[in-house]
Amino acid sequence: MAPANAAPTQVQDGLVNVAVGDVTILQDVNIGVAAQVAANVCGVKVGPVAVLGRAVDRSGTTTLVCDSAQGPVRLIQN
Repeated sequence: MAPANAAPTQVQDGLVNVAVGDVTILQDVNIGVAAQVAANVCGVKVGPVAVLGRAVDRSGTTTLVCDSAQGPVRLIQN
């Protein structure tokens, strides 16, 4: 039996959320789709954003993609 205060297990499911400012614009989407949308908003290449998305899915750490006119664009573990 696990201790009651054990940290939840991080599940790598290939899905992340995309937030712009205080609004989640995509929820539980494939990393590739999230990377395309975030890259489009930020005006950057998709490849490096996809790498960030995979890292977010693995670690659970929220990652800033860029600061846009609408607010920070972030990838968040779902």
